[in-house]
Amino acid sequence: MPKLSRIITLTLIGFFLFFQISFLPVAWSKTVKTVPVVRVVVEDGADYVRVRLSSNSSLVYSHRKSGNSLIVTFRALAGLKLDRQPFQSQLVRSVELAKAPDAYLVVVKLSTEDFTYSHRFKKKPFEITFEIKSKSASQPKKESSAAQKSENQASAVSPTSQPGVKEKQAEENPPAGSFSAKKTRRTIVIDPGHGGIETGAKGIFGTLEKDVTLAIAQKLKAEIEKNLNYRVVMTREADVVVPLTQRAAIANNNKADLFISIHANGSRRSNAHGSETFFLSLTATDEETRRLAYFENNENGLSEQIKGREADDLKMILWDMAQSAYLKQSSQLAEIVQSELNELLNTANRGIKQAPFKVLTGVACPAILVEVAFITNPEEEKKLQSEDFQATVAEAIYRGLAKFLQMYEKP
Repeated sequence: MPKLSRIITLTLIGFFLFFQISFLPVAWSKTVKTVPVVRVVVEDGADYVRVRLSSNSSLVYSHRKSGNSLIVTFRALAGLKLDRQPFQSQLVRSVELAKAPDAYLVVVKLSTEDFTYSHRFKKKPFEITFEIKSKSASQPKKESSAAQKSENQASAVSPTSQPGVKEKQAEENPPAGSFSAKKTRRTIVIDPGHGGIETGAKGIFGTLEKDVTLAIAQKLKAEIEKNLNYRVVMTREADVVVPLTQRAAIANNNKADLFISIHANGSRRSNAHGSETFFLSLTATDEETRRLAYFENNENGLSEQIKGREADDLKMILWDMAQSAYLKQSSQLAEIVQSELNELLNTANRGIKQAPFKVLTGVACPAILVEVAFITNPEEEKKLQSEDFQATVAEAIYRGLAKFLQMYEKP
C-alpha cells in the first residue's frame, strides 16, 4: 500500500509540473509588452518629399515644425523602435529617434528651414504621411521673354543690379564697427547644455540640468525669432547626446555670429547660489571656476586637471581660434548679459568669469556660457522648475543680446 501511495503521489506531481511548463509561455506572453516599431519610408516627388511613418501598433502622436526639423512626438510609451529604410533625398537629410521624459520623438531634419508640410492619417493600419515642400523650390522660375530681355539689358547697363553683386560688395566693405558682416542675415547659435545620457547636474528634488537648459533655450529661441531678424540654430532640439566638439562644429558650419551655451550650476555646497557668465580663457578665474570647467568639460562628471598634451592642444585651439576681437567682444557680451540677469532674476550676482570650457573652444565668433542658477540649491532648483522663471531667464539673456547687437550695429 505505501508503494501504491508513492506511485500516485509521483504521478500527481508529474501532471502538475507538466501543466505548469505548458502554460508558462502563455503567461509570459501576457506579461511582456511588445515594443512598438515605427517604419520610416522617404520618397522624393516632383516638387515635394513624402515621409511615411507606419506601425502595427496604434499610437498617440502630435507634430510640429522647429527650425529645419519636422518633429513627430509619440506620447506615453514605454519604448519605441525605429525601422529606417535607406533613402536618398534632396530635401531630407536624416531621420532620427530621440527620447523625451514622457515621449519619443522622430526628428526629420531637412536641408532648409524654409519649408511647409501637410499630413494625412490612417488609423488601421496606423500610418502618417507627410508631404513636405521647400518654399524656395515652389517659387515660379519661368519668366516671359520680354521680361528676361529687359533684365538682361538692365544688367548690362548696371552690373551692381545683378543678384549677389551688392551682397559681395557689402562683404568686401563691411560697415565700421560691425562684429560680423559676412552675411545679409546673421545667425545666433544656442547651445542647451548636456542631453541624453549626459544629464549634467541634478537637484535634490530630481531636476536634471539637461531638461532645464533645453526649456530655457527653446524660450530664448522663440524670443529672438519674435523680435530680431536673426536665424537661430540650436545645437540640440531634443533630449539627445551632442559631443562638445560637435557643438562648436555646428556653430562654425552655420557661420554663427554669436554662440550662447546655457547651463545650470552645481556645487558641493548646497547653499551656493546666484548666476554667472563666462567667456573663454586658458586659465580659470578661481579654484571654484576651475572645478566647474572640469565638470562641464567631462560629460561623465568631474575630471582630473587638464595637463600635458591636452593642455597644449587647448592652448593651440585657443590661439588659433581667437582673434583678440572675439575675446574682447565675448567679454563685453558676458558683461551685458550678466547685468540683465542681475536685474531681472533678483539672484546673487556672481559676476563674469573666465574658464577653459571646451564647448567654447573652436567657436569662431563671440561666445559665452551662462550658468543661470544653482540646481543643487533647493530654493533655486524650485525656481528652475518654474516656467515663469525659465521665461525670465530667457528674457534676460535676450535683452543682453539685443543691447550687445545694438552697440555693434550702430555705424
